[in-house]
Amino acid sequence: EVSCRRLGGGLVQAGDSLRLTCVASGLIFTSYIMAWFRQAPGKKREFVAAITRSGASVEYGESVKGRFTISRENAKKTVYLQMNSLKPDDSAVYYCAARSKVLIAVTPGDYDYWGQGTLVTVSS
Repeated sequence: EVSCRRLGGGLVQAGDSLRLTCVASGLIFTSYIMAWFRQAPGKKREFVAAITRSGASVEYGESVKGRFTISRENAKKTVYLQMNSLKPDDSAVYYCAARSKVLIAVTPGDYDYWGQGTLVTVSS
């Protein structure tokens, strides 16, 4: 089971920062690549960021590079998404996901477990 928790308000202004937290349970956390996806109304689920099991490698979607940072604390079974310089286009439901394979994937179908999602709204 994977659960998502949002640290800070879900409604922010453009330029603000927000950190999302995802806590995993029922998983051997260190066996999973962790990722964040997002889905805006009427749009497909979009890859945001992913981090390998050890945290040594990360990958970002083009639209968030340089603004978002993914990290993980294996001892706490937790993955974070630090979002800076938020834009209205970042508004979406954000999901964390877990993948049991070795390599990072950017397709939602390649992930095994999903959190319930948390809404982020960025006003202009």
